[in-house]
Amino acid sequence: QVQLVESGGGLVQAGGSRRLSCAASGRTFSRIAMGWFRQAPGKERELVAAISGFGSTRYADSAKGRFTISRDSAKNTLYLQMNSLKPEDTAVYYCAARSIYSASSRPDEYDYWGQGTQVTVSS
Repeated sequence: QVQLVESGGGLVQAGGSRRLSCAASGRTFSRIAMGWFRQAPGKERELVAAISGFGSTRYADSAKGRFTISRDSAKNTLYLQMNSLKPEDTAVYYCAARSIYSASSRPDEYDYWGQGTQVTVSS
């Protein structure tokens, strides 16, 4: 079992930065794949970035070059550094974890989810 708690959301101006955090507990954090997803009103939940248990990363095209996913195993915390934010980045951002090493871009392949944190980017 894994418990996930996100923090760091809020209101930010376009062009600004924000760092999301996800505190994990319950399993060996460093060995499982984790990801950040987001869901805007009326849209499906989509991958933003994911990191495998080996540390390899993958990003949505919309996030490449602007967002960075990382993990601090000593703190059992996953991060998403978001730079050059745009209004279209406005969404609820969710932290998710799988029970295995390999990351996935599919939300239905993640076993555990946080409650989400709202990020609103104003123009």
